[in-house]
Amino acid sequence: MTLIAILIGTLVAGVGSVWLAALLAYALLSRFTQHLLSLAAGALLATAFMRLLPEAFEHSAEAGVSAHVLFAVLLMGLIFFFLLDKAELWHHGHEHGHSHAHQDHSHSHADSIHPHHTGGSWAVLLGDSVHAFGDGILIAAAFVADTRLGIAAALAVMAHEVPHHVGDLVVLRQSLGNAKAALIKLSLSGSVTALGGLVGYLLVGALQEYLPLFLVVAASSFMYVALADLIPQLQKRLSPLETAAQVAWLLTGIALVVALGEWVQH
Repeated sequence: MTLIAILIGTLVAGVGSVWLAALLAYALLSRFTQHLLSLAAGALLATAFMRLLPEAFEHSAEAGVSAHVLFAVLLMGLIFFFLLDKAELWHHGHEHGHSHAHQDHSHSHADSIHPHHTGGSWAVLLGDSVHAFGDGILIAAAFVADTRLGIAAALAVMAHEVPHHVGDLVVLRQSLGNAKAALIKLSLSGSVTALGGLVGYLLVGALQEYLPLFLVVAASSFMYVALADLIPQLQKRLSPLETAAQVAWLLTGIALVVALGEWVQH
């Protein structure tokens, strides 16, 4: 049952995020992608701090892993994902530190979400596949620990992948000249998440005593994406009303993770 849940969760996160992104990109709803950045940041932080890390500490007593080791792994995980990002192996598809304080709302936000993927469709698809595989492993680790934790992790991954895939679809549509082909190829790339989930299930299952460490690595990934990738994009000079909306979406992301955990638990 756990493997089936992992495969479903990874496909929802990997492929579901692509189709939701297509709805936003092709249905002229891309103005909502900025709100999704706030929602995703809140969901990722809540999943890391309120789900993954507490679960890791609970399992650490059984595995004989000290708190010092867990925090050391958390620190090394953050540095590891930073180095991957610097090496352009971990493509989140977001631009760090936008310098524009204001944007013309008549233009699609998707153009500003994915400005650095200009190396052609294969570069986009390769980066997405590597990222999707890693996400699959992290989701699998969460499911092995607890089903409701796995669901929260899968939904958090999906939330932060949607804005990313909106930009991917814009780039691929321009490179391929065909919106349908762009959607199909990106969906195939997203399906690699399931392969990562399968590998993660086998890996975590064989190394059950290291489960707390896998969970901490997953938490470090979510924290890095939220703090180094998403939130910097939200640090813009906005009107009080826009800032309030931004905070509201951030808190909504946190509330959804908390509510989901309570609902699944009961």
